Amino acid sequence: MLADVTPYLACPHCAATLTVAGQQLRCAAGHAFDVARQGYVTLLAAPTSLRGDTADMVTARAAFLDAGHYRPIAEAITAAASGAGCVAGCVVDVGAGTGHYLAQVLDADPRRVGIALEISKPALRRAARAHPRLGAVGCDVWAPLPVRDAAISVALNVFAPRNPAELARVVAPGGTLVVVTPTEAHLAGLVAGLGLLTVPPDKHRQVTAALAGPFEPSTRDVVEFGLELLHDDVLSLVGMGPSAWHVGAQVLRERVLALPEPVRVTVSVLVAGYGRT
Repeated sequence: MLADVTPYLACPHCAATLTVAGQQLRCAAGHAFDVARQGYVTLLAAPTSLRGDTADMVTARAAFLDAGHYRPIAEAITAAASGAGCVAGCVVDVGAGTGHYLAQVLDADPRRVGIALEISKPALRRAARAHPRLGAVGCDVWAPLPVRDAAISVALNVFAPRNPAELARVVAPGGTLVVVTPTEAHLAGLVAGLGLLTVPPDKHRQVTAALAGPFEPSTRDVVEFGLELLHDDVLSLVGMGPSAWHVGAQVLRERVLALPEPVRVTVSVLVAGYGRT
């Protein structure tokens, strides 16, 4: 719930602490933010043209993740977030989507609360009810995050954009950042046939270089496994990711239906932990 995480939030206008006042969050300077009836709050200093994932993309993501296809990834994220040096407190998921991974991290430790930061309203609606100790907050991850300095013990960044300077500001010294990125082998069997986006071979090096200084690499876990998916599952898998912006829905359906069923897919991601120095 929002009340659980409000002490860790900051006003996007003046960075002051926020308090719950009825159906609003307010700061001492008088800035007020309405809580949506679905339970999330949007903390933006100015209007943004960013909209994030569409309702169709969010529906596809919920269907695919709730079916358990990516359970090994969720387990690796939870293990990294629960490793040495990780303590009770607040966990923030930057680009949280539906809150699926954050909810599982919170399940593993009842001492923790979590903030799902996300720009997509359809995703925020789902994240707000993903876990009883989770608060969903609308924000632009490229702008200053509406989170207090050094307030976070663990930050998650799963298949999402990352703002290294802001992550360094909000993660407390001794805290942990868990970043999940696809490897070059991820969905390789589908890329050519469906016209999906490719992953650069040096993706991990690029991420580590961008985080260097405030964050030092601590753990590295390649999670790779095979799936046998029905056509509808493949449509959800592609439809929930960035390739959905680049391949038309009708074209994608035609290409997927032309594949032999079940479709054999290789999932390959890197779950990397970084310590806040």
